[in-house]
Amino acid sequence: MAGEFLILNIVIWIGLYLIVGLSLNIEYGFGGIPNFGRAFAVLMGAIAVGGIVNRILMMIFGVSGQIIDASGVVKTTVNGLIAQNPLIGIALLIFGLLVAAILGAVTGALFILPSAKLSEDYLAITLLAISEVAFMVSYYHPDIIGGYYGVTVPNVLNFIPGEQRLFVFALIIVGIALLVYYIVNRMLTSPYGRLLKAMRENDAVVRAYGKDIMNLRIRTVAVGSAIAALAGALYSMFSVNVIATNFSRVEWTFYPFLMILLGGLGNTRGVFVGVSAFVVARIFLITYKFEIVQALGLPFDPVWLEYILFGIVMLVILVYRPEGLLREKPVMTSPIKKVLEKRKVKAKAVSAK
Repeated sequence: MAGEFLILNIVIWIGLYLIVGLSLNIEYGFGGIPNFGRAFAVLMGAIAVGGIVNRILMMIFGVSGQIIDASGVVKTTVNGLIAQNPLIGIALLIFGLLVAAILGAVTGALFILPSAKLSEDYLAITLLAISEVAFMVSYYHPDIIGGYYGVTVPNVLNFIPGEQRLFVFALIIVGIALLVYYIVNRMLTSPYGRLLKAMRENDAVVRAYGKDIMNLRIRTVAVGSAIAALAGALYSMFSVNVIATNFSRVEWTFYPFLMILLGGLGNTRGVFVGVSAFVVARIFLITYKFEIVQALGLPFDPVWLEYILFGIVMLVILVYRPEGLLREKPVMTSPIKKVLEKRKVKAKAVSAK
């Protein structure tokens, strides 16, 4: 049972981080937008579930009072209904994801507005600062999502027994992650993806061709934030609890950056490889950190092992392998494929002579 739990835990976190990694790959890997405020979009997904959906349910069932206490009453009421009618839970899951995506897109577009014209260095610092401000506001103002107390949310899979719930939720998260992977891959191989790459390489050239760089940045961050918000909503519904401390910049900004750098920027397959390698390593580090520190005789508390090792990995990647495990490849459009096929045919004809 312990082994099954460990595997399902790995699968769930690969799914969640794959969604966040793909969203960051759109913005930074393809668009060159260093969004050091990725945790902001994930937090918006949590606020959508814990703050907005909870309040809608409070209105429906006539529950009044502070959201900290009212969320518990709503959870008990809705869980009873879901146990009797599974369709309510499925509908609530879909509705929560839709609200999260919309809120993520809107706040992402507004989020980038004050800084869309800044250069990369200042843009990264500004986005990180805005993200931290949003985190502090949500943490110290209980009226949003319960502040430091947090709020509870209904169990959308309350009709499934406890032991099977983990397996079903893993399937849901992986299914949504694969759907996002397919959509993002199609999006980034389209003219929009090639435009993002052009902006990353030289935005002055893109501007010279009549493209609005600021508008492109806003659209890109809105799309990326909508996708990242899905991860925040899924994590909140999985843990049936929302508290701001679960959405720190280390977990949802710096780790995703490490994953896409490890796998390879501008590369959807690289994102999957980087996420998988990181999650497996992290889960095993968390599980066996005390044994590792004791066996190696390391002179520090085991809780710091994860941060030290991943910090070293980041430095090694940046210095020795900045392209990541999988190098970025050119986008093979239909016209390019036709040209290459014609060249192959001509080369064969010449060699035959």
